[in-house]
Amino acid sequence: MQTYKYRAQASDGSTVTGVLEAYDEFEAVNDLRQMYPIVEDLQPVRQRRKINIDINEPLWVEDKSLSLVASQFSIMLKAGLPMSRVVELIAGQTSDKLMKRILTACAADVAAGYSLSRSLEKNGKKIPAVFIESVRAGEESGTLEQSFDSLKVYYDRAHKVRQKVKSALTYPIIVIILAFVVVGIVMVVLVPTMTGIFENMGAELPLITRMLIAISHFFRDFWPVMLIVLAILALAFFSYRRTENGKIQLSRLRFKLPILGRIAQMNTAAQVANTIATLLGAGLPITRVIDIVSRVLDQRSVGVDMAKCVGGLETGKSLGDVLPDVDNLPDMLVEMARVGEESGSLEDTLRTIGEFYTDEAERASDRALAMIEPMITIILGIFVGFIVIAIYVPMFSMYQGIGM
Repeated sequence: MQTYKYRAQASDGSTVTGVLEAYDEFEAVNDLRQMYPIVEDLQPVRQRRKINIDINEPLWVEDKSLSLVASQFSIMLKAGLPMSRVVELIAGQTSDKLMKRILTACAADVAAGYSLSRSLEKNGKKIPAVFIESVRAGEESGTLEQSFDSLKVYYDRAHKVRQKVKSALTYPIIVIILAFVVVGIVMVVLVPTMTGIFENMGAELPLITRMLIAISHFFRDFWPVMLIVLAILALAFFSYRRTENGKIQLSRLRFKLPILGRIAQMNTAAQVANTIATLLGAGLPITRVIDIVSRVLDQRSVGVDMAKCVGGLETGKSLGDVLPDVDNLPDMLVEMARVGEESGSLEDTLRTIGEFYTDEAERASDRALAMIEPMITIILGIFVGFIVIAIYVPMFSMYQGIGM
């Protein structure tokens, strides 16, 4: 609820000032007009916000939490509990701190007579639009329990796909970081020590050893500059990634990567199919569905192309006619959307194809992990072999000289 200060004119012509609480400005004006014939001014009261930073609170509501909350809503609503009581109970049970804070704020609004979707839109800035719009459609059509059932399945699948992709990327990233750390330590600490021994030998060092010493000197002399350059590049990359153009270009680049591009394409196809099916099941019109999908996709380049499809749909084109204009969507997804429209079973068809691409994304992640692991092992083996040979070749020469 928002507090407003007002100035109004009473029936006797006198000026009245005061404050009142309302959900928004429209409600505040309606309440005032029931008491005073003329509302002269209405301003929201800026309340001091308490700075309460919790480092343990997530930055967004995770798919797993959304799936669990949707399941709880469905079960409790089917049991006949009133919405205000349902929101209050779920807010008290959830372990997700961000979701708890959002639902606690929603509980007060719902108890005051406002709809859940309206309250989520106000308080749940970090809840996906798919969730809020599905709830709104369920409220309007009287099928809120079914909407929550669909959301439970949708976010459960999304959570599984994301976890699979993360597991495929986590191991290689950790190994690469550790490899850089170990190589840096070897170049800065170990090699300079061995270099002093080689210089005391007085013999001409082989080319591979001279290369290793030169690399070591570079690391030792320029490591502060390297760290500064890496920090600048990282800052520039993350700053560019936050821009709209950066999101689009990096998304397009991700699809062109030899291994990860396949995962991105399968994951995007699953997200498109499952999201459209979920929103259609909630009763939203196809133009509204595509507009929402364009805003919630992980790959921004596909989202931009999907947004352009809305204009074609509004002119009377079918989904199968506009989807070919979206880059990086599999041909089978486009064809199945066309078949689903022609047969009158678009929702079921997309739900089925969404399950297929979800499984394909998982298999692609498994294949990527199976390919990346030996590649990393080979690359690390080459580095280690180079260092070992560069160190031991002059040592063998030294031993042979002693033996003679």
